Amino acid sequence: MLKGMNEALNYIEDHLESHIDLKDVAKRAYCSEYQFKRLFSLLSGITISEYIRRRRLTVAALELKNQYVKVIEIATKYGYQSPDAFSRAFQSFHGVVPTLARNPEQNLKAYPRMSFQLTIQGGIEMKYRIVEKEPFKVVGVKYEVEMVNDILSPTYEDMIAAISDTRMREMESISNKEPNGIVHVSVNYSENMEGKATFDQFIGAVTTKEETDEYSTLEIPNLLWAIFEVDGDWQQVEEHWQRIYTEWLPSSSYELSEGPEILASKGQKSEIWISIKKKG
Repeated sequence: MLKGMNEALNYIEDHLESHIDLKDVAKRAYCSEYQFKRLFSLLSGITISEYIRRRRLTVAALELKNQYVKVIEIATKYGYQSPDAFSRAFQSFHGVVPTLARNPEQNLKAYPRMSFQLTIQGGIEMKYRIVEKEPFKVVGVKYEVEMVNDILSPTYEDMIAAISDTRMREMESISNKEPNGIVHVSVNYSENMEGKATFDQFIGAVTTKEETDEYSTLEIPNLLWAIFEVDGDWQQVEEHWQRIYTEWLPSSSYELSEGPEILASKGQKSEIWISIKKKG
């Protein structure tokens, strides 16, 4: 996986001046377009589209130092439909319009190209099990979330705060299937070429009880799951989640499937559910 991700980044670097089809990029990482987008976002903290945008604007700024190259030529070269669109994107990233960037004393931003490297961490055990589950449903509150530069809208804190204690207890009371208690489910992850990612966030319970109009329902199909046990607070959960993608997944015989990610927590005990499939 490590080799494939770096080959994908090399391909992007070689094609900054032309249209980049993310399906072709994903092939070089030996995974589907969905898997590549999700893995890149989790490993790097930004979407692949935002990474490409930043690299193009970095290289474009260097080319603007050539006084004989027109702004419109650079805008077209890096995929912008008009000088105005390029100017807005350039100013948003560098803080100045392209014409001012020609000034030798003008400070500009640079976003270096990425590479993925293997880091050997301390031998911290990870408790997990692989389980195939029949279809089940989550009943609860649904949010449509946008993520730009790793910032969520609405924020997770706002999502939780908007649910009253009464509703939270009510949802917990209908939980009658594993994973038990209140669950947090992220599903339908997607990205656009402007670097914005969207997904649906459900906060609710896994249940066989009849849903009501008061709540939204998520039907989850038959899937294979890697279920990880975590002891500790939210910081430990976040660290464990990162280790799943950077340590466990690359060394396993599994890859991500296009399914939900689930977190079930009670006190200092949590479970992270990742939908997977056999490689190949």
